Amino acid sequence: MSDRTWWREGVLYQIYVRSFADSNGDGIGDLRGILDHLDHLEWLGVDGIWLSPTMPSPNLDWGYDVSEYRDVHPDLGDLATLDRLVAEARSRGIRVLLDLVPNHTSDQHPWFVDARSSKEAVRRDWYVWADPRPDGSPPNNWVSVFGGPAWEFEPSSGQYFLHNFLTEQPDLNWWSEDVRGEFEDILRFWLDRGIAGFRIDVAHGLVKDRTLRDDPPATDDDLADVRRLGQRPVHKMNRPEVHEIYQRWRAIADAYDPPGVLVGETCVPGLDQLARFYGTSDDELHLCFNFPFIFADFDAEALRKVVEETEAVFPSSAWPVWTASNHDLGRFPTRWCGGREAGTRWALMTLLTLRGTPFLYYGDEIGMTNVPVAEGEVRDTVGVRLSSEAGRDPGRTPMQWNADRGAGFTGSEVRPWLPIGDAGSRNVAEQRSDRGSTLNLCRDLIALRRRTPELRSGTYRSLPSPPGTWAWRRGAGIVVALNLSDEDTTMPLEPATILIATDRRRDGEQVRGELALDPWQGAVLGLSS
Repeated sequence: MSDRTWWREGVLYQIYVRSFADSNGDGIGDLRGILDHLDHLEWLGVDGIWLSPTMPSPNLDWGYDVSEYRDVHPDLGDLATLDRLVAEARSRGIRVLLDLVPNHTSDQHPWFVDARSSKEAVRRDWYVWADPRPDGSPPNNWVSVFGGPAWEFEPSSGQYFLHNFLTEQPDLNWWSEDVRGEFEDILRFWLDRGIAGFRIDVAHGLVKDRTLRDDPPATDDDLADVRRLGQRPVHKMNRPEVHEIYQRWRAIADAYDPPGVLVGETCVPGLDQLARFYGTSDDELHLCFNFPFIFADFDAEALRKVVEETEAVFPSSAWPVWTASNHDLGRFPTRWCGGREAGTRWALMTLLTLRGTPFLYYGDEIGMTNVPVAEGEVRDTVGVRLSSEAGRDPGRTPMQWNADRGAGFTGSEVRPWLPIGDAGSRNVAEQRSDRGSTLNLCRDLIALRRRTPELRSGTYRSLPSPPGTWAWRRGAGIVVALNLSDEDTTMPLEPATILIATDRRRDGEQVRGELALDPWQGAVLGLSS
């Protein structure tokens, strides 16, 4: 695996830091907790970890409201601990990526404190300000992702400022060359410290329409979140001018050896739009999250369709990303699989064998499900303002390391920041000792990927298969066949050996002319030469 392209062939793993491991007994996960569990990450076989926001923040949106871009939140540790984590992880072959939030800051960031002080403030144009309409209403019809108008009136100046998320998260003005230069310096600050790259929050949303035109109504073809807000964000987000920013960032990242990797949270409605974030000549983002795949129904034909279209529309140099869980959307064993163990194994086999880079979310490897959070325990702003059902806390609960009262996340007498799920039925310690567990299936798939060139970099080609199933070929010698139905099925197949089956009982089985699959069963096969 080349140092310059490790992110293409490796497996990445998202850590929601506050929920991974609590090292000091305050109920909050921290950087030292990750250090204490590097053995698990090395054993699992991941090549990189993406840390949810680690920078100082008042935590109204749990780190996505940044108040300082060159430091660490004291709840999580300090710069020295982050430096140590980077060094110790790298000694185990694991790179560390940070979450970077360039679309907006906290309203407590010194930049905004200055900007709102007067119209003549030095950093006034670092944010998006506009005069009200003649009737005093907001400048346009833009709505916040968290509900309500995306504009807040400042009586002291008689202008509105833009906040596409919380009122306390004012949007930066990316038409300002000063803002662009500041973030280029922030990139260099972290890359100089050995950070391997960045997951870029709201990567599609930085630039706003310069004339602040109204957004058009949503249509039935839009993503569910767009339909919920009632308007298509073509002016407040998704502007073509954003690509120039990433061309500049790519030049900075590529100047390092090895290059820093740029991963975009690119929540765009179409795969053709997604493809543009890679650039016309591989000169923008290295990796882009594929939300049409994440939002697809858990159906063999629906998922196949997204993958085939991705393969068709992406530039030849673009490298896909496959993930199904994250801190915003919750856990795929619940959202896709309804807690069904066989579905979880099916999904893991899919993520780890498609052409592209898989991202796992902490706990995916043991099939962690969303955890119900009672009204009095809700911590997510969305859940507080709307309802616990709408909140994101259920997918952010503590990692289940063992069956003890604190689940190995924290001490048995400590109250964790979010409730712990049913660790007795699903935890790392018990699954690690079980050869047939979901955890060992995940680890073995990662190991197979690492030692099999076709799985790391081979081409993808769909194969004919019965309804409710999905089969594809990787390179010249690997076939993946999955049955996502409640019926037994068979499909023709040239002579092959089952390398890994989802239920593990069929590992090593020889196939001659026809592959039989039970309901919800899948297999990775090596073709006989």
